[in-house]
Amino acid sequence: MKKYLFFRVLRSILSIFLVTTLTYIVIYSMIPRRDVFKSDLMIQKLAATPDKLTDYKNNAYAKMNYLDYLDTKALIKDVEKANPKVTVTSAHTASNKAQFEKWAKKNNYELKRYKQSKDYYAIRELPLWERLGRFYGNMFQIDTPWAIHDKNNPHLARYLKIENDPTVGWALVGSGTKYRYQIYFNGSFPFIHQNFIHLNLGTSYPTYAGESVMDVIGGRQGPTVTVQKKFKNGQTLNTASDVYSRQYQYRTSKSDTASEQFGDDYSDTEQNLRDPSMIGTSFRAGLIALVISYVVSIPVAILMARKKGKWFDRGGTFVVTLLIAVPSLAFIYTFRYLGSALFGLPDSFPTLGANVASSWILPAVILGLLQVSGLIIWFRRFMIDQQKSDYVKFAKAKGLNEGEIYSKHIFKNASIPIVQGIPGSIIGLIGGATMTEEVFAMPGMGKMLPDSIIAHNNSIVIALVFIFTTVAVLSVLLGDLLMVIVDPRIKLSTSDSSKGEE
Repeated sequence: MKKYLFFRVLRSILSIFLVTTLTYIVIYSMIPRRDVFKSDLMIQKLAATPDKLTDYKNNAYAKMNYLDYLDTKALIKDVEKANPKVTVTSAHTASNKAQFEKWAKKNNYELKRYKQSKDYYAIRELPLWERLGRFYGNMFQIDTPWAIHDKNNPHLARYLKIENDPTVGWALVGSGTKYRYQIYFNGSFPFIHQNFIHLNLGTSYPTYAGESVMDVIGGRQGPTVTVQKKFKNGQTLNTASDVYSRQYQYRTSKSDTASEQFGDDYSDTEQNLRDPSMIGTSFRAGLIALVISYVVSIPVAILMARKKGKWFDRGGTFVVTLLIAVPSLAFIYTFRYLGSALFGLPDSFPTLGANVASSWILPAVILGLLQVSGLIIWFRRFMIDQQKSDYVKFAKAKGLNEGEIYSKHIFKNASIPIVQGIPGSIIGLIGGATMTEEVFAMPGMGKMLPDSIIAHNNSIVIALVFIFTTVAVLSVLLGDLLMVIVDPRIKLSTSDSSKGEE
């Protein structure tokens, strides 16, 4: 079992790596990089100032790991750092040009000049393998007491300790770390939170320009909300600041309001937002949909199998076949209209917002019903196959009635493929969520994927592929583990029978 799990987890990691890498290679080698500016309004605004336009484009390419870019100021700094005995300026002299060319040749940079000012700048095209190396090398960022190096604060204390903080209660508190609270507890799921390890999947561009991809996907959304908090200076105030997100920010003045409240240099905070993140929105809707799909499918499939050949089975098969034939988009719009017209449910998620339960009903129900038809057909077929098994004939011979046979024998054996089908359902929900979230304008990951493809936001596309692949691979592993729990006779290992033979 342990050996199986080890190699299965290893294969899962390898699968995630291969799919993400293939997506990265396709996007960064086959799609022209100029396409990232197609929906960027800044390009038109800067068209009249060629130097600023060049600087803007190169900075964008650098953030997306297409190239390394040094503007004139940065170029001069690097040249002087490489040769402290030489003084270099932006003046257009032969001496400066020679120093720039010498440095560029040595460091594999291409020396160029701006159109208007004629000042020098340098770029280095990054080979694909180096881009991939940076992507995976910076994927996990670990916060330590040596993360902050501030020349304005040379005596910054460096430690990790558990203390009862007056603002957040018991927490693992850091100093010298980027985040003040490394591990903390609150009433939000999953109740135990950490800032020790952060997943870095790049910088978003052109949509959400300059923001971390994980802040875009994993950050909370919606309007700000205020909560009551007691601060270190003894004040109890209503604040919109998310005190759990406190990050290092050197106090230029001790009379600063935030610094006075917290009493240290960790005064930079994010805002408390009302709605869940894109990941949270998709996860919540998907989990409800998964429950709905199985709660509806299993009883209907069992009843159709028990009534095989009768009017309920024939009518159910007709309806299920019809629903399978209907395109998903038509299915979504039809049930969206019926839910709105008959029950008064909102037909758009933003109408009432994520804080109102009725906003979730139609998207989650539709997402679940999209899976029901296929699950019913599959469960029904399996139940009918089980009816022909020898153990069913033996149970009938013992005098058990049909209800006892189904509840004590057939359903018990049928639970194995039911559990085995959960991974496929999860994967199906991921695909279905793309259309459902788009139709209902839900701010989730499913809607984000087509939006990012249209906007050529490569970083978001790769991040979503990574997340979707991880969910799909781990769901398959979860299905295997659940099968062992349901039926202990199943062994998640292979043995060589020849070893025991003489």
